[in-house]
Amino acid sequence: MTSGALVLILAAMFAWGAFSARLERADLTAPMAFVGIGVVLAELIGLGGRAETATITALTEATLVWVLFSDAARVGLRELRMDAGIYGRLLGLALPLTVAAGALCAWLLLGTPGFWVALFVGAALAPTDAALGAVVISHPAVPARIRRILNVESGLNDGFVTPIVVVALAGAAASEHGTGGPGTVLAAALQLAGGALVGAALGGGGGWLLRMTARRGWSGENFAGPAVLALALLAYAGSVAVHANGFVAAFVGGLAFGRVAGRGGPREVFYVEQTAGLASLLVWMLFGAVGLPLLAGRIDWHVVLYAVLSLTAIRMVPVALSLIGAHLGARTVAFVGWFGPRGLASVVFALLAVEELGEAATPAVAVVVATVLLSVLAHGASAGPLAVRYGSREPAHDAPEQQVIAPAARLAPASAEGHERS
Repeated sequence: MTSGALVLILAAMFAWGAFSARLERADLTAPMAFVGIGVVLAELIGLGGRAETATITALTEATLVWVLFSDAARVGLRELRMDAGIYGRLLGLALPLTVAAGALCAWLLLGTPGFWVALFVGAALAPTDAALGAVVISHPAVPARIRRILNVESGLNDGFVTPIVVVALAGAAASEHGTGGPGTVLAAALQLAGGALVGAALGGGGGWLLRMTARRGWSGENFAGPAVLALALLAYAGSVAVHANGFVAAFVGGLAFGRVAGRGGPREVFYVEQTAGLASLLVWMLFGAVGLPLLAGRIDWHVVLYAVLSLTAIRMVPVALSLIGAHLGARTVAFVGWFGPRGLASVVFALLAVEELGEAATPAVAVVVATVLLSVLAHGASAGPLAVRYGSREPAHDAPEQQVIAPAARLAPASAEGHERS
């Protein structure tokens, strides 16, 4: 990367930090802005052509590791208990149905080469990304309970779907090369189990150690955040070192850390969230510079229709079915169903497909890129207006929820600063 490119990138990041609140009020989200910046930089200085695959891989994987770890660590048992039934419906029923519907549509509409590739497409586009609809998560017009539901769902579903993506890629690779078969899929399943064990050990052990050293005054608060940042990467790297799955390790490590770290944990995780937020801006910029050119010559009505269906029926119908009897109301169910934007996790899964399958992954990756791009535009532009419209028509949610919403404020990054380490 040239010094001129670096200056432009850093200037763009500083400018976004300085004017982000004003730009977001104009319905311009960070992913929208930095995808556009990536496209401009690719045209002006050929950023996409100069970017090294190894650099892109390292950045995107590290970002996803931090996101998985911090999202999992943020979700406490109290928040889960508040709406355990809703989360069970969304993650235990709607998410598998979304994966299945996405895979079936990919098979029928896109003519994907085999079951495993279709499963990969369905799984890669199932997890949601709250960053693309951040206005909804923080908008005061939206009832706090609904914001919490969307936030927790997006924080957990990428970790839940990662095993499906890994198994699908293993099956696709075995079919592509004519080797492995069921043994390859079994090996992938064992890697998932190994990643969960490594993540639980490192995340839980790290959280206990930080809590103990803080209680005795052995650790400095200035370095607690960087320590957890390193712990997330350690869970990933340690798992990879023993040939287990690093992303599952990061997710399970975050769950274990959040469970045992004590009251200081949220503040330390906040540092990880801020770092992940910074890195995600670079990922979105590279998505615009490197990912969008993959669509050249590959956009047809099948791809466009699939992208539209992925963001509507494939997501919204399973959500509606899973929430039958949840007493949320039709408007709320539609609102929750629509705000399932596809983002960072889908981009990283597409990159993993390129690593595993090479050129054979290009058609599937193009579908993922097209869907994410449509989501960046559609969810980014609709978040503010629909939040105001929905909130103005759903005042009844506020009164009964006020008594139980306060603990969920810990999910908001800004609130992490107020926690004291025990």
